[in-house]
Amino acid sequence: MQHIVSQEWLFEHGTDEHIVIVDCRFALGHPHSGAEAYAALHIPGAVYFDLEEDMSAAKSAHGGRHPLPDWEAFAAKLGKVGIGRDSTVIAYDDQGGAMASRFWWMLRYLGHEKVYVLDGGFARWKESGYPVTDEPPAAHHETTFTPKPQEHLVLSMEEVKERIGRPGTVLIDSREERRYLGLEEAIDPVAGHIPGAKNYFWKDSLDDQGGWKDGAKLRERFAALQDADEIVVYCGSGVTACPNVLALAEAGLPNVKLYAGSWSDWVSYKDNPVATGKE
Repeated sequence: MQHIVSQEWLFEHGTDEHIVIVDCRFALGHPHSGAEAYAALHIPGAVYFDLEEDMSAAKSAHGGRHPLPDWEAFAAKLGKVGIGRDSTVIAYDDQGGAMASRFWWMLRYLGHEKVYVLDGGFARWKESGYPVTDEPPAAHHETTFTPKPQEHLVLSMEEVKERIGRPGTVLIDSREERRYLGLEEAIDPVAGHIPGAKNYFWKDSLDDQGGWKDGAKLRERFAALQDADEIVVYCGSGVTACPNVLALAEAGLPNVKLYAGSWSDWVSYKDNPVATGKE
């Protein structure tokens, strides 16, 4: 796998120089539970990054429920925990890789290639008998993380709107089918999806044990997208789209872009078209 590391690999290499482990656990609706879980037990040496405090900006009228953060401030936090250009970063969570994939995508966006997601997350790590601790990590040597934003990896609402119906562009909705179809919507004010979008629920990239499917199975999953010129991925707030972006990368599909504001941003513009039912 290109963007995922095994439990065994991390156990063998977790204390190597230049390795930084990042705990990204976070439960939507319970904003403090991730930090509390980290304080109680985590992988030795791991630092904690919070979805809302560290990986998102404050909500406003537009931009969605988890807008991307101020990149200079985020880069300063990376440097403070010792993440620099030479670091190999391993992110994990207990949410099927959703939050860790957000962190993975953010570092990739900032031009950092050596970032990976831990297969199976923290629960499997603990179940496998690997070490856990409640001790805070030893102080990392602070460094400077210089962001090199890859602007082509992210799209704005206007850019997504321009692409509706464009030949060669495929829109991917990563939410559960019932939300995509518009049958229910418990979070955002409008139900449905962006017109023309296809539904690929993000959890379908995981196997029955909650680990990532291998490249061959992911290529099979995304077989209908092999000839696409461009794939644009969104979800509710730009978080669970990221595991689909990672899975598409594992499947070897190029030119994948994230609509970071996602559905919660889309419906904040009253005139934007909304579709329901299957496409």
